[in-house]
Amino acid sequence: MVVLVLTACPAGLRGHLTRWFLEISPGVFVGVPTARVRDLAWQRVVELAKDGRAIMIYSTRTEQRLAFKVHRHDWEPVDIDGIHLMRRPHTGNTSTTVKPRPGWSKASRYRKATQRRTAHNGDEK
Repeated sequence: MVVLVLTACPAGLRGHLTRWFLEISPGVFVGVPTARVRDLAWQRVVELAKDGRAIMIYSTRTEQRLAFKVHRHDWEPVDIDGIHLMRRPHTGNTSTTVKPRPGWSKASRYRKATQRRTAHNGDEK
């Protein structure tokens, strides 16, 4: 099985790919072509994508049972001990990390309630 996702690619490329794949959503193609047709389709994507991006995920006879190819994509495929993963680019900006607000968990609420009870009981004595 092959899943091909195109972003910002010409309409002509999308039309060309409908010969072998079903377009289930704009820019998302699914099909079960032969390995030869899959490789030829990928060559066509690389030729015609221009400024667009593409990622292809396909079945293989490996431990992971899938492989992928990317074209002009921000994320890059990496082989780590025989396992293929996608590495997200590091932006270097850690200030965008969202930190949970104080008191968001049940444990925090329970702790606050216990502190209130303790403070309240201490006032009565």
